Order: sequence, then structure tokens, then C-alpha cells
Amino acid sequence: MNYAQLLFPDFSLIICGYLVCRYTALNRTVWEQVESLVYYFLFPVLLFHSIVKSPLDLGATSSLISAGVLMGLAGIAMAYSLPHLPWLRRHIDTREHAAAAQVAFRFNSFIGLAIADRLAGPQGLQLIAVLIGVCVPLFNVAAVWPMARHAKRGFTGELLRNPLILATATGLVANLLGFTMPVWLEPTVTRIGAASLALGLMAAGAGMQFAHLTQAKILAIAVLSIRHLLTPLVAVGLAKVFGLSPTQTTMLLAFSALPTASSAYVLAARMGYNGGYVAGLVTLSTMLGVVSLPFALGVLR
Repeated sequence: MNYAQLLFPDFSLIICGYLVCRYTALNRTVWEQVESLVYYFLFPVLLFHSIVKSPLDLGATSSLISAGVLMGLAGIAMAYSLPHLPWLRRHIDTREHAAAAQVAFRFNSFIGLAIADRLAGPQGLQLIAVLIGVCVPLFNVAAVWPMARHAKRGFTGELLRNPLILATATGLVANLLGFTMPVWLEPTVTRIGAASLALGLMAAGAGMQFAHLTQAKILAIAVLSIRHLLTPLVAVGLAKVFGLSPTQTTMLLAFSALPTASSAYVLAARMGYNGGYVAGLVTLSTMLGVVSLPFALGVLR
């Protein structure tokens, strides 16, 4: 399978979002509102629907969940360790690291869901929705913790207000309780989900920034290497250890190689850090996803 060709429609939407934002009247001010619409409404609806529309067998997915959590913990550990490594310590500013560490393990859910649908259809959507459901709370805690500790701020409120956590938690509970979407509501919810994927990918492109890419180069190389090279290598090892099925392995590898979350720079800026630098890392990560996803799905798999 030609994964580069398979992923082209999704990355072309990212490029389209960048070009529309930079060269038309639909500038960054417009796309900030689109991002909010996707993040707070469209995307949570898609997550909830993806989880509840098929009965969830926790026994069958427990190995995938375990592999996903262990992969995430490995990424977090590698990111946190960077300022403590003897050969990197003197090259890394602790404040810059506190904001940039999240780039090494967070993921762009918009791209993940779009790719899962193209790779494995409804089953792939459900599997990656489960991974998102269990990893979003973990990764949000890990993203906020170093910044909150460095700035001496709390983070519980941030987590409790996260729409992705709320949507996935309620979706998992509803699925396990046997909830099914009413037939009359299904077409509307499906169209909302389709809109969230297209707009989310374009919003990721609109958020790309190149002005700050020359800052803290060693830190940038370190966190992006974890995100796009080391994490997929960890994922392929865990897939073998847990004996995942081919579809589960594909979803875990796709999940491992996703570009970092486009909202990472928003979180950094909101907590008083250098949002522009993190936005540059998000931009590079989005571009590297064109290489890392075919690498994970085509070479490692």
C-alpha cells in the first residue's frame, strides 16, 4: 500500500488551510474561531459518536489500550528526561523545555481520526477513538505539569474543562451502558463528524508558523525526534510484545507517528510561555508527519 498517496488528501487539506489563512481575507482571526468550533463542539461530537456506534469489547481492546498507555508513558519519560541528560543539559533552557516537552508526546487528533477512517474504516475509527480516550487525560496532565510546576500554577481546572476528556469519558460510559444513537439523529451526527475532520485539518494548516523556528534548535531536534522517530520504534516493539492484531497494530503505529497537537502553542501561550516557539515546533511536526506516518505504516509495519 502506498501510504504517502493514501495520506495525501489529508495533508493537502492542511496545506489548503495554510494558504487560505496566509493569502486570503480568511486570516488567522477567522481560523481561531474555526478552531474553537471544532475543538469545543464538532470534534467532541465525532469522538462521542465514534465510541458509541459499535459495542466496545474491553477484553479485545485491552492489549491495544495497554500498549497505547505504555507508549505514551515512554514518550513522556523521554521528554521529561531531556534536561537531565549530561550531553544535553547545558544546551536546554528549563523554561523553554517546560513549554516544549508536550510536543514530544501530544498528538493531533484531527489528523489521527481522518487517517484512521481512511486506513481501516469504522473499526479503525473506533480503535483510535479508544486510544484518544485513554491518552488525552494522561497527555494533558503531562503537558500541563512541567509548566504549572515551573510557573507555580495549578492545573486541575484545565483538565476538568477539557472537551476531549469530557467527550471520550462520556462516550466510553455510554458505550459500556449499552447506549445507541437514535436512527433519526445518526445522519446529523455523521455530517458533524465529517465537518470536524475537514475543518480540523485545515485549522491545523492555518495555525502553522515559521517565524520562530531558529530558536532553541537542539531542544527542537530532541522533542521532534522523540515524536517522529523514537515513539514509532517503541510502538512497533509494544505491538509485538502484546501480540496485537494487524488492524490494532496499524492503528497503534499511525497513532505513534501523528504530528503533535495543534493546540500545544495555545496552551503554552495561555500559561505565560513562549507560544511562538511552540507554534514553530507544531509547524515542523506537521510537516514531518508527511514522512513519519509512511515510515511507521510502511517501513516499521
